[in-house]
Amino acid sequence: MLWGGRFKESLNLKALKFSSSLNVDINLIEEDIEGSIAHAAMLSKTGIISPEESEKIINGLLQIKNEWENNSWKPDENEFEDIHSAVETKLFNIIGDSAGKLHTGRSRNDQVATDLILWTKNACTLLEQTLTNIQKTFIDISSNHTETIITGYTHLQRAQPISLAFHLLAYVEMFQRDKKRFNILKVSLNESPLGSGALAGSTLPLDRNFTTEKLGFDSPSANALDSVSNRDFILDFLNASSIGMMHLSRLSEEIIIWSTSEFNFIKLADNYSTGSSLMPQKKNPDLAELIRGRTGKIYGNYISFASTMKGLPLSYNRDLQEDKEPLFSSFFTYVDSLEIMNEMISSAKFNAGKFINELKGDFSLATDLADWLVLKGIPFRKAHEIVGEVVKRLEEKNQNFTGADLAFLKKINPIFDETAIECLNISTSLERKKTYGSPNPYFIKEQISRWQKLLS
Repeated sequence: MLWGGRFKESLNLKALKFSSSLNVDINLIEEDIEGSIAHAAMLSKTGIISPEESEKIINGLLQIKNEWENNSWKPDENEFEDIHSAVETKLFNIIGDSAGKLHTGRSRNDQVATDLILWTKNACTLLEQTLTNIQKTFIDISSNHTETIITGYTHLQRAQPISLAFHLLAYVEMFQRDKKRFNILKVSLNESPLGSGALAGSTLPLDRNFTTEKLGFDSPSANALDSVSNRDFILDFLNASSIGMMHLSRLSEEIIIWSTSEFNFIKLADNYSTGSSLMPQKKNPDLAELIRGRTGKIYGNYISFASTMKGLPLSYNRDLQEDKEPLFSSFFTYVDSLEIMNEMISSAKFNAGKFINELKGDFSLATDLADWLVLKGIPFRKAHEIVGEVVKRLEEKNQNFTGADLAFLKKINPIFDETAIECLNISTSLERKKTYGSPNPYFIKEQISRWQKLLS
């Protein structure tokens, strides 16, 4: 026990098990070793320990890293309360008493804070890469479906025709915002807490600028009291993960709906579907459902840790040990969900002709007809009323726009002419869009080209 000198008895085994976080913070082992190597090098530079002692410590730490990576050493959670004590004890076993000099001028408080920031920066980078991968998949699919007409919905009611590419590009935009959130967080993690000590710095001549540069930070943190208890960045990470999972959950919901027999728009690959233990015919979108379901866990992680933080006085409190489980849980759940979604979508088959016949004569082109009237000088509110009358009369006859010939339209308003009929042609509906950001295939192809360059 690294802090046991003041105590007459060792920690009760049940209490040790209760307080141990090793099974969780073992994820920090590489960052812990990285921070310790930088600290040992600094102690030598400042003359606090000899160069020989520093080299001995660093070589021992590298040996621990190597044994961890090749699975020849794994610390026992029944023996250690965290990864930091496990590494230091292992170092003692390798190099002897010189290991005791590693912790000179350092508290576990600033050690843990440094490890967490380094880990979070790496996690942000990995998530940005994973989000880029799924964006590329969506762009590849979109490039083949710029003119595949599907229904756009509001209130889950048919609204206006769009393209499948347009729909998928909406998620590409969402993923880009997700990447931006993680990038902003990563860039903001530019201050090193190492050297803050327990809460009030050190009387030793530590060179914080040296360790700051060694670990890739821009500057040392300015207030030790804040440095060791700051976990805002974890809340930012949990928030960004929650929003990202929300986007995946929305997409999962659409995949689930699209894969029903009623929609028959997407067919998931067998290796990303499951069956029923009772009904032989079933093919279920369980992976999409699991992503949707696990979004709740990610939300819970944010609320859980925000609740932990809200009552903590400065500076460090053991409550902060509870920061790691929600952090790691959210990261691994989110990155796994992104990878599964990417593979599930890339292996799926879309029923490209599903909507083109269904939408012939569908009232989803009502706005196009109203816009035609506007171009004829009719105020939009009046045009809206006129087209509403057209729809009402057709519904009374159990008909759709296929029943709206020129004679029928002229009975409602004599301003209608042959060109109005073209507004009801579903095949040309996308091309008639004039505005940037619409599903006009010309704009969509431009967007795809832009994304391909951006993501390359």
